[in-house]
Amino acid sequence: MSIEIPVRTLNDGTTLPTVGFGTYPLTGRHGVEAIGNAIAAGYRLLDSAVNYENEGTLGEAVRACGVDRDQLRITSKLPGRHHDFDEAMLTVQESLYRAGLDYYDLYLIHWPLPKQGKYVAAWKALVAAQRDGLIRSIGVCNFLPEHLERIVDETGVTPSVNQIELHPYFPQAGQRAVDAGLGIVTESWSPLGRANALLSDPTIAALAREHGRTIAQVILRWHVQLGAVPLPKSSDPQRQRENLALFDFELTDEDMAAISALGRPDGRTTGQDPAVYEEF
Repeated sequence: MSIEIPVRTLNDGTTLPTVGFGTYPLTGRHGVEAIGNAIAAGYRLLDSAVNYENEGTLGEAVRACGVDRDQLRITSKLPGRHHDFDEAMLTVQESLYRAGLDYYDLYLIHWPLPKQGKYVAAWKALVAAQRDGLIRSIGVCNFLPEHLERIVDETGVTPSVNQIELHPYFPQAGQRAVDAGLGIVTESWSPLGRANALLSDPTIAALAREHGRTIAQVILRWHVQLGAVPLPKSSDPQRQRENLALFDFELTDEDMAAISALGRPDGRTTGQDPAVYEEF
C-alpha cells in the first residue's frame, strides 16, 4: 500500500508533493525498476536533470508505472552549457523527446554560473517554454539572493522553486528566508548529506531513539517542518518506503532547534558554492 503525501501550492497555482524522489544516478533497466518501486511506494514528485543522463529512464518508468500522468510531478533541469536562449529552448524540447513526455511539470536552471553571465537568458527561455505549454512550472537551483533578484527584476517572473543544498549541517536559514519572502518553495538536494557523518550524528541519533524512528526519518521530518521539500534518493524499496513514513509523527520546537544548531559554516558536502561553482 502506497503512502499518500500532502501537497504544497506553488506561486503559480500548481501543486507539489512535500517530499520527492531524487533519481540520480538511476539509469537503464535498474533505474526503471527503482523509479517504478518509488512510484509504487507513493512518490509522485520525481527529480531528474539533463546532466543525470536518465530522462529516458524516468520516462520509461512513468509509462510503465500504472499511475495516471496527471498524478505525477516530473522535473528536469537545464545544464550550464545551454544557457543561451535558443539553446535553452531546444534543450527543453530535447528533454521532452528523450523522456517521451508532452510536458514537464517543473523545469529548473541547474546552476546560475554567474561568471558566465547568461542565467537571465536561460530564465527568459524557461518563461517562453512555460508560455508555450512545454512546462507547467519553472524554477531554479542553487540561486543566491542576488541571482533571484536579477531574474525577477529583468523578467517580472518569480521562480516557483529554488532547489538548494540543504541538510542539518548546512541549514541555509538566510536563503530559505529569502525564498519564502518571494513566495518561492525551497527544495532540498542532498537532504541526508550524501550519506556522510550526518547519518551517525549523535544528536540526531538520540532524537531518533526518542521518537522510535530512523535517523533518516528524523532528518527528513526536519526538512518538512522547515517548509522545505526534501528529495531523498535510494534504490532500495524498503528504504524508499521508510523515507516516506514522515507524516505520523512530529518533532518538537526543541528538536527542530537542536537539529538546526548542527549547522556549520563549511557545511557544504563538496564545497559547491553557487557564487563560483560552474557545472556545464
